[in-house]
Amino acid sequence: MRWAPLVTRGPVLDVASGAGRHAKFFAQRGLQVVAVDREAQVLPEGITFVKADLEDGRPWPFAGRRFGGIVVTNYLHRPLFAMLAAALDENGVLIYETFMTGNERFGKPSNPNFLLRPGELLQAFGALTVVAFEQGTIGNAVVQRICVIRDDANSVRIRA
Repeated sequence: MRWAPLVTRGPVLDVASGAGRHAKFFAQRGLQVVAVDREAQVLPEGITFVKADLEDGRPWPFAGRRFGGIVVTNYLHRPLFAMLAAALDENGVLIYETFMTGNERFGKPSNPNFLLRPGELLQAFGALTVVAFEQGTIGNAVVQRICVIRDDANSVRIRA
């Protein structure tokens, strides 16, 4: 929520959207939103839903599309990192948060395949302009989060 005001234009892509909490939030802010999940969802009017399993080896369903914002929470599929960075429009904002190693002591996820390694989001998206990066224990979870801006022209002025 802290970095959401940096997303000033759509479309916004909500990856692994589930019931669409983030999609609804950005739609209420008046932005065009696309939500993608492997399970069919019924979302409010104004949100485009795409049913796709992003891990089944099929092509990225948004090839050639660019987004003013991308949000990913509680989801990790490392092969998507490069596609997410490429799908971010110039001056677009990526907000990503999910679990990291150490979370296994609190419960699920505990499989290392679903836990980020220390600094992994920074490694994956550090070529973009980093607004913020955090990792550590928050409540009963160990998480990593990053907010980056694609600044192709070196013209972004950070407002947070």
